[in-house]
Amino acid sequence: MNSSSGVVAGLDGCVVQEPDAARVAATRDRLVTPEEATRLAELFRLLGDPTRARLLYALLEAGELCVCDLSDAVEVTDTAVSHALRLLRTAGIVASRRAGRMIYYRLADAHVRMLLDLSREHLRETG
Repeated sequence: MNSSSGVVAGLDGCVVQEPDAARVAATRDRLVTPEEATRLAELFRLLGDPTRARLLYALLEAGELCVCDLSDAVEVTDTAVSHALRLLRTAGIVASRRAGRMIYYRLADAHVRMLLDLSREHLRETG
């Protein structure tokens, strides 16, 4: 409780209702646009599925795998793997290459690898 005004502030609220205009303006200048925020939310929604997450970590560890190898590695059906890979490929998270009749999948780029590595490291630190 603020003793001078009798106002009770929540644990995550502001006691003083006077925003720092310079800090707010500087933050707004660096903030993601609404369009970028939408794309980020869609990306994290794709990564938020346990099967897709396991597929991505399988690709992170192996480098490149075909559908049947991924299916065996994460213990889900070929159909489920194919569907997940289609979504991930469309989003630019995985890439593929054809070798004869086989298609091999890999993480699209170093940014995806870094995102997965940092996410796993964060999980390990937070328990």
